[in-house]
Amino acid sequence: MAQVNGLEGRRVLVLGHGVAGASALQACRDLGVAAECVDPSGSADHVSLDTVDLSAVDVCMSSPGFAPHHPWVTAVQEAGIEVVSEMEFAWRVRDPKAAWVLVTGTNGKTTTTQMTGAILGAGGIDVAVCGNMGIPVIAAARESHDVLAVEIASLQLHFTSTLSPHAAVCLNADEDHLDWHGSVEAYRADKAKVYERVQVACVYGAHDSLVESMVAEADVVEGCRAVGVTVGSPAVSQLGIVDDVLVDRAFHDARRREAVELGAVDDLSHLVAGTVPPYLAFNALCAAALARAVGAAPEAVRDGLRGFSLDAHRTAFVARVGDVDWVDDSKATNAHAAIAAFGGRAPQSVVWIAGGLAKGQEFDDLVQRVHPRVRAVVLIGEDPEPLATALQGHAPDIPVTRIEPGDTVMARAVQAAQAAAMPGDTVLLSPACASFDQFRSYADRGEAFATAVASLEG
Repeated sequence: MAQVNGLEGRRVLVLGHGVAGASALQACRDLGVAAECVDPSGSADHVSLDTVDLSAVDVCMSSPGFAPHHPWVTAVQEAGIEVVSEMEFAWRVRDPKAAWVLVTGTNGKTTTTQMTGAILGAGGIDVAVCGNMGIPVIAAARESHDVLAVEIASLQLHFTSTLSPHAAVCLNADEDHLDWHGSVEAYRADKAKVYERVQVACVYGAHDSLVESMVAEADVVEGCRAVGVTVGSPAVSQLGIVDDVLVDRAFHDARRREAVELGAVDDLSHLVAGTVPPYLAFNALCAAALARAVGAAPEAVRDGLRGFSLDAHRTAFVARVGDVDWVDDSKATNAHAAIAAFGGRAPQSVVWIAGGLAKGQEFDDLVQRVHPRVRAVVLIGEDPEPLATALQGHAPDIPVTRIEPGDTVMARAVQAAQAAAMPGDTVLLSPACASFDQFRSYADRGEAFATAVASLEG
């Protein structure tokens, strides 16, 4: 049964009436906790914080859309009211039976979280995959499950203070959401919170000194272990790959002498065309580590990965028109994710559709790394300058077509890409930016791309 955990008799203010806010309000109603909501859209109890009696509020749940420097958040804090995140709120109203495993990172969160769910499900463990995709975490937390596999962003980690998962991983910590956090340092500090109060295993990339330092500095529960993941041969307390076999030297008693076989790299081959890219194997091993931390058997890793399918809009093949392949990677909402797309499915010659909300990112490293693979660029987005500047500085030889904003932006982008493509090319939608300047979501952007490509076929 769900608990109230510190909310008994308290009055809750919810900032934002989106998915997180609506879930929090429903939880309060179900638990008999007094709550009211403020949202400028007019869909809540109040459209302005000025109409709320803050002296009558005990705790505030701030939705991810409200940055720490938002005037409403600072006003609530100045009134001495505790501010909690969506994830912290979910933890306080959770069914205490469930073990939580958390996945964060600049790129790969959804894939790794869903892989974790697939492995646990294959092992007969009742798991809810939730967070930034699928079931809202507040709703999932109040249901009866053995495990919650939770995708958690840095925005949702900022206002956490008591959340204590069984296991957690930070896949990577490149630059993202700098407009929300204010600086790279603040962004990485919030990412590091995923390891606070972990009970069993802090999982990290053995090659990543930055994330390893997050683990070393975390205040964890006594007995919690650091578990490294590598795409090479693993040391003790690591998972890795030996002769294309996924192996575990962390979660079994004889780990100092031998490794346990979990599956094979080939178990992922159905997910991509050609060779399985290292980032995908890394994600699978991180998922395996999280699942093993809550008791999944070795064979569950193999069975879960064999039955797994990638989320829509992540390097998804859309069509072949003539001799040109069209690939939807709309889920690449930052530069790190776009780099991964070029390292995976894309061949040597790419017409790249990119752009959107830059979120304070810089794109110099991205352009330098993908430059040799790109024939032409089609830029979308209401503010294309950050990407255009990086292209001009590091790839001035690549032709760039800018698409003006408007209702037919994706159709015009696809037409421009078709005009630039040569036989054997791939047109890759991998924006490296958020979608909300011109689309409802990255999924809406990807669907617009697929629709436009279908019109070319017709």
